[in-house]
Amino acid sequence: MRPIDLARRHGLSTQAVRNYEEAGILPPSERSAHGYRAYAPRHAAALRTFLALIPAHGHATAAAIMRAVNDGAVEEALRLIDESHAQLAEDRRTLEAVERALRDLAPPHEPAPGTTFIGPLARRLGIRPATLRKWERAGLITPRRDPRTGYRVYTPADVRDVLLAHQLRRGGYGLEPIARVLERVRAAGGPEPLQATLREWHDRLTARGLAMLAGAAALDIYLGTP
Repeated sequence: MRPIDLARRHGLSTQAVRNYEEAGILPPSERSAHGYRAYAPRHAAALRTFLALIPAHGHATAAAIMRAVNDGAVEEALRLIDESHAQLAEDRRTLEAVERALRDLAPPHEPAPGTTFIGPLARRLGIRPATLRKWERAGLITPRRDPRTGYRVYTPADVRDVLLAHQLRRGGYGLEPIARVLERVRAAGGPEPLQATLREWHDRLTARGLAMLAGAAALDIYLGTP
């Protein structure tokens, strides 16, 4: 096949095909006496595999997997795939922790707490005030200051964020992942509107898991292609 033949089969430009070869995603092509590229069925299989791996692992990791396979470093390719699977599993655990934390925020029969100060809030959670100050420095919460006393004042929304952060910390999650979760809650306007976001999160994880199956099948075929 000429570059244009391979490109048209997969809805790509000929320049994209050349770029993929130069990046090691495709194995080296044969060259004619005049220097023209010629691609074989193995190159078509490599391109199909790469395109199948992208939705599963992302462009950069998919490219790294293909380079490893084409260099004969199959174990390195498998290591990269393992890391993607581990990340997907971690994302699932994070989602589950977020859902549990949201369920545990406040039972339906309890009213939302009013404004409070750092001492009472820390005692309520059984943690030290220094922990709340650390979470503030990390950007998890941003309580306002009383203009007269300078004391931190936690609004009901702040208390909600603190309770959610506390639940996630108990689940073993770091401050940076928790900060991202709280950003989602704030952007959604609270836990209730976040349900649609959680469903979308579920759908993305499911789609990625299915893409990993498709990518693995394509890679298995490619590994057996002479």
